[in-house]
Amino acid sequence: MSYSQTFLFGIYPYIALTVFLLGSLIRFDREQYTWKSDSSQLLKRGQLRLGSNLFHIGVLFLFFGHFVGMLTPHFVYEPFLSSGAKQVMAMVSGGTAGVLAFIGISLLLHRRLTEPRIRATSKTSDILILLLLWLQLLLGLATIPLSAQHLDGSMMVRLAEWAQRIVTFRGGAVELLEGAGWVFKTHLFLGMTIFLVFPFTRLVHVWSGFAATTYVVRAWQLVRPRG
Repeated sequence: MSYSQTFLFGIYPYIALTVFLLGSLIRFDREQYTWKSDSSQLLKRGQLRLGSNLFHIGVLFLFFGHFVGMLTPHFVYEPFLSSGAKQVMAMVSGGTAGVLAFIGISLLLHRRLTEPRIRATSKTSDILILLLLWLQLLLGLATIPLSAQHLDGSMMVRLAEWAQRIVTFRGGAVELLEGAGWVFKTHLFLGMTIFLVFPFTRLVHVWSGFAATTYVVRAWQLVRPRG
């Protein structure tokens, strides 16, 4: 593998994850007043509800699907689900969720770029992250026809093994991507880039969304009346 491939898929993932974790922690510690996703609902309601709902439903399914699918070792599901069957299931379910998220993000991006008041109050990072997510979803959908050309699941297994070796600090991860198409590699690179810019954008509110689940196990709040 060339040095560029080694850097992009063997070193860059650790840079992106380090900035993602440390950057999020530092921003939460030092700039809590910016820890939010600024609402533009008062400026214009149109397209917001439909676009936001479609995007969030689709992208949450994709996030957990990628998390489980990429990081679950092959031997865990091999006894009851073949690689080929898993790939077909991922293509159908991921494709459906990807289309929903893509339509949603397209509506949100169109709304932010074409509505003068929303465009005037938008930060550069707001538009940048929407463009990155739009392109990432488009690339993800573009991998489906390529995956359909080899339904044995071999490429999916290699991509998952790459991710597992990265997060477990094992060697040989870069070599697994040898022969992978440019669409797969670009999709991986852009995904890592989204993690890299995450702490500097409105995406930090995702942490709060996951943290809200702690309310389920939170201790009761005691209210004592005066007297």
